[in-house]
This record gives sequence, C-alpha cells and structure tokens, in this order.
Amino acid sequence: MRRRISRWRRGLRQVGVGLVFVAISSGLWYAQEQEYRDRLSWMGVPTWERLTPTNLHRVLRNDGFLVGWSDLRVNPLWVSYTLRAVENPRAAPRPDFRRDWRALWPIAPDSYFGSGYDRGHLAPNYAIAVVHGREAQRQTFQMSNMSPQRPDLNRRLWQRLEEVVIDHFVPRFGTLQVITGPIFPARFRDNVLNRVGLVEVPEAFYKIVVVPGDEPLALAFIMPQTVRGDEPLDRYLVSIDEVEARTGLNFFPNLPAAEAGRLEGGVRTRGWALESVARLPGRFD
Repeated sequence: MRRRISRWRRGLRQVGVGLVFVAISSGLWYAQEQEYRDRLSWMGVPTWERLTPTNLHRVLRNDGFLVGWSDLRVNPLWVSYTLRAVENPRAAPRPDFRRDWRALWPIAPDSYFGSGYDRGHLAPNYAIAVVHGREAQRQTFQMSNMSPQRPDLNRRLWQRLEEVVIDHFVPRFGTLQVITGPIFPARFRDNVLNRVGLVEVPEAFYKIVVVPGDEPLALAFIMPQTVRGDEPLDRYLVSIDEVEARTGLNFFPNLPAAEAGRLEGGVRTRGWALESVARLPGRFD
C-alpha cells in the first residue's frame, strides 16, 4: 500500500513538473511570437470588427511578413509587412512558386492555370526581397501569399502601386507599415462558387500604407478587378474606415480611439506628393 502511494506521489510530481515546463515553454513561445508580430504590425495585427465565419483567420508567420489566412475563403484576408529605406536595393532572381502546408488545402503552383487569373502576390516579391532578404523573398512565393487577380490589375495597376510604395514612399519617409488583402462581396453565398479551384475569387483588393510615428500618416486604396491598368492611382483612394467596412476587419486595434478616428476617418494626401507619382508607368511598361 505504501509503495502504491509513493509511486502515485512520484507520478503526481512528474506530472506537475511537466505542466510547469509546458507553461513556461508556452509563455516563452508566446512572448517571442508577440515580439515578432509587433515588429511586423504597427499598432497590432488586424483582427475582426465582429467575429463571423467569413473573417475568422489564422496568423501565419513568415520572414518579413505576416499572413491572416482564411480556411473558409482559402485566401489571405490580410498581409502585413514593414518596409524601410536600404542602400543599394537589389533583389535576387524570382524563385519558383510553391505550396504551403500550413494552408491545409492542396493549393498547388499550377492551381490557377487556365483560369484567366494571375497568382497575385500580396506581400510583394521585390519590396520584401530588398528589405528582408532572400529567404523572405522565397516565402512570398508560397501559395498562401497569393490571391486570384486579373492580369490588367496584377501586372499593371497593382504593380504600379507596389512600385510607388517601394521606389517613392519608402525613400520619402524612411519606414512604412503596409497592410494589403482581398475584398469579397458582402454576402458570402453570392460568391461561394466563384472560385479558382478551391480559392475564392475576390471582387477587389485593398492596400493601406502608414507612416508610423507620433502623428502618423496614412493612405488607403481599393482597386477592383475590372480596371484597365492605366488609371491614375489616386482615383482609387478611400478611407481606412471604408476598407474596414468592406472587409469586416479592424486595422491597428491598439491605436487610441481618438487617433484612430483621425487616421482612419478620411482621405488625406498632404505630405505624400501622390499627384507626382499617380500616373507614372510601371517599371516594365
């Protein structure tokens, strides 16, 4: 009897030590993960205004960028990354597209073939490569960073916006926070069968560009799939509030309410010199 009690106590102690180890390890992992997220997401990672199946997502961590992945829409709902000025920016050759096992669904590099849609990068290849390095560039070619985009959007207007951000806004301000992602129709059932394989097709895309600081500046854009590609960028300016209304997401959740109202409630272009770059041709035009 005494032996049984002794074994039981030893077993209980071992379980207790194991639970303490798990708690400490989990706490350290959470602290490290939170620190990494904070470096790539000014004022907090995007969350939902009101939790619904269509905006529920998991955060996928990559070198240089975060992805808010939706298993229902089989799309990133948002991608967040920081950009900073670097000397002699250069990017390595484009790597190959590849699957991402974390997405759960079998989305292969050839899943879009024959659909009429491009594999549209959300974290951009060139900007991530020059700021965050080669491995980060490789990770932008994971299919979890892709969303279906019409060629005139992906190869022209969207690319021009990406180029203005890295070629003009970053040198002008030094550091930027960028959040970008797709926009879907308001009613899920209206678009549920509009898919490239398993991947739901968005009706538009948004990009939010912020200059962090005590008095932050912000620009937001919404670009529909139906663009020709040669339109001026400033035609698609919107408020961050409009992006939140169209996506059901809450951007910069740690921003004080008064500051959020100022930053997100209107369209303010002062200081960006947007008019001088809104009509620039793309790098490859």
